[in-house]
Amino acid sequence: MNQNNTIGASAASNVTVDEASDGQRIDNFLAKTLKGVPKSHIYRILRSGEVRVNKGRIDASYKLVLNDVVRVPPIRVAANDKEVISAPATSVLESTIIFEDDALLVIDKPAGFAVHGGSGVSRGVIEQLRMERPKAKFLELVHRLDRETSGVLMLAKKRVALVALHEMIRNNQTDKRYLMLVAGEWTEKKKRVTLDLQKYVLPNGERRVNVVTDKSKDKHDQAQVSETIFYLKNSFEGFSLLEAQLITGRTHQLRVQLAHLGFPILGDDKYGDFANNKALAKKGLKRMFLHSAETNLRHPVSGDKLKLIAPLPVDLQKFMTSLVSKPV
Repeated sequence: MNQNNTIGASAASNVTVDEASDGQRIDNFLAKTLKGVPKSHIYRILRSGEVRVNKGRIDASYKLVLNDVVRVPPIRVAANDKEVISAPATSVLESTIIFEDDALLVIDKPAGFAVHGGSGVSRGVIEQLRMERPKAKFLELVHRLDRETSGVLMLAKKRVALVALHEMIRNNQTDKRYLMLVAGEWTEKKKRVTLDLQKYVLPNGERRVNVVTDKSKDKHDQAQVSETIFYLKNSFEGFSLLEAQLITGRTHQLRVQLAHLGFPILGDDKYGDFANNKALAKKGLKRMFLHSAETNLRHPVSGDKLKLIAPLPVDLQKFMTSLVSKPV
């Protein structure tokens, strides 16, 4: 007979939805409220009707509204199902903070740190920050960066800020700038690139993106337009330092566009020049040379202008100084 432990309250409780949870799905709300309870158990109590909102039954897709009253039942799960959640002894990401107020948290994400767990990654930025800030009522990623990409990463501390930032991103009201070192000698001072991109899956389940060159209607119906403005910042023998201004924000947009143009980002293990990457690793470049350097936008609540800057990391700066410069 399995020994049972009670996680959460020992009796049913009524929780009034505050601003931090306004607009959140009930399943995600319960996952945060009942920390340590497996998702499978949460969906079970939703299906059974034990969870009520304003005394009525709801399904897992219900979105909470400010001042909704949620009945949270007592939860009993097997002891071996309970997740063990322990706070880290020291902060990992506190020193990376670029900007913070009561609505927004911006960090300079280190390379090699996934933004969220999954696909073999037990803990990403969002999980780490939630562990470091157990009292935070609300903390959500505003956007993503690839695991090997460093730089400006925004997180919302209020749902109203998250909704506003997503709206700004959809309406191209943010100015995001990336720095990347590419193979080849780029000659144009400014170049606008527009390409149709399409996601696909490799036999091993890994997701990739390619440029759609097939003009047939069915192919283009599945594609998304990607647009970037590239600026030449510095030239080296065999390499170029570019700044990219994102007009759209598609998955792997910069990596795929540049590889398609014949200027792969150095160290890119998905779309780059693998032989060149191996040679460059011996010369000190151990990661992809892609950095989210600057984001300019209006504060999602106050409307004040924000200029969020993440300096080029020391390892990338050191590698670049080892190259032979050419006049731009």
